[in-house]
Amino acid sequence: MKKLSGKLFSLLIVGMAVTGVVSCSSDDDNNVITPPVVVPGTAQVVKGSITKNTTWKASDQYILNGFVYVEEGVTLTIEPGTIIRGDKESKAALFVKRGAKIMAVGTAEKPIVFTSNQPAGQRRAGDWGGLVILGKAPVNKTPAVVEGEEKTEFGGNDPADNSGELKYVRIEFAGIAYDPNKEINSLTLGGVGSGTKIEFVQASFGGDDSFEWFGGTVNAKHLISYRGLDDDFDTDNGYSGLVQFGYILRDPAVADQAGDSNGFESDNDANGTSANPQTLAKFANITTTLIPKEDGTVDGKFASAIRIRRNSGISIYNSVFTGAFPRSGLRVEGDASLANFTSGLIKMDGVVLATTAPKQVEGITEAQFKAAGAKNAISLLADLKFDASFNKLVTKPNGIPGAGSSLLTGGATLPAGFEPTTFVGAFDKTDWTTGWANFDPQNANYELKK
Repeated sequence: MKKLSGKLFSLLIVGMAVTGVVSCSSDDDNNVITPPVVVPGTAQVVKGSITKNTTWKASDQYILNGFVYVEEGVTLTIEPGTIIRGDKESKAALFVKRGAKIMAVGTAEKPIVFTSNQPAGQRRAGDWGGLVILGKAPVNKTPAVVEGEEKTEFGGNDPADNSGELKYVRIEFAGIAYDPNKEINSLTLGGVGSGTKIEFVQASFGGDDSFEWFGGTVNAKHLISYRGLDDDFDTDNGYSGLVQFGYILRDPAVADQAGDSNGFESDNDANGTSANPQTLAKFANITTTLIPKEDGTVDGKFASAIRIRRNSGISIYNSVFTGAFPRSGLRVEGDASLANFTSGLIKMDGVVLATTAPKQVEGITEAQFKAAGAKNAISLLADLKFDASFNKLVTKPNGIPGAGSSLLTGGATLPAGFEPTTFVGAFDKTDWTTGWANFDPQNANYELKK
């Protein structure tokens, strides 16, 4: 950890100021009060390994240079309101290793921000690598190493492993493909256990997936994926946690040119094997929209709102999907995943498809999607009574359905472990993004406060 500002110089300034105060106060005739000198915070470059318990303070800022590792047995604590910048030239990323912890607990008023080190107006997706958290929970791949970095292992035999806590955290302009198809995402979770807490996290302008889970059992609530490049929620290698309340907004002009971009993408593993543990994640109360351009076009590399393939068994409940996806709304791909749907391993309950895709469902039939008791529906967007800003690239979109919308009461009964809801989508009447989320990080002022 290297200080960029000279502490010695600051101490000399403080000493001179104190001397001035003493001399002035002793002169009764002058009656001049010298104002106290405020020593500014410092910007610290962080490189290599963090090998002892460390606290990053909101009064300072931290510039990640290259791959930075929180080593096993070490806890990194980050105060509310702290800003951490990723260096562009060194393709910086922060890794919390298996057996280490990150305690990044912000507040709605003082979120913790991981962002680009570029100035306002010059920030771009992929300016830095992103945040990688690794744990000891089961994965279905051995050895399991971080994509892109290709050396640090994750996973184990402890489903309840605890890697710390993220709360009220924003991750902006991250996500780099270090090699073809080997990327670090805005937030990468590898073998992270259910003892870890993740809530109120926004990933914006990511250069790859916004959130990707590689195995593990960690649960999460209140996630925002905003204008990312590739997939929003990507699940692989046996991930089996619960994710509730998610808000996905896609930019129609931004898609992954190396593949295709989906709202959800899910595999059991890269080869679609029956390796255990199987990917069995459950998602509930998700709102997804691919925002339309004025001329109605979208990038041709977009594909489906939901793509389930390669023997995945994920399930989705009480969620709504809208937008002009070029291929389909729900796509169940391959014999293994189709068998999982037919057997009931994949569940779709309380799901509303209101896309303008050529096919609302693909791989399965509409009759299968609308099976008795599932409470699924295919709808027109206008019938859902969203606010006019719902699918606009505005400073503060409003995802709350209007009065009389079927989304407010059309939900199915959720499985155990979820917060009970009767509404479909991320919101009922309360906007949980207020205060801490930022839908214009390009112009945010992240200058170090003096």
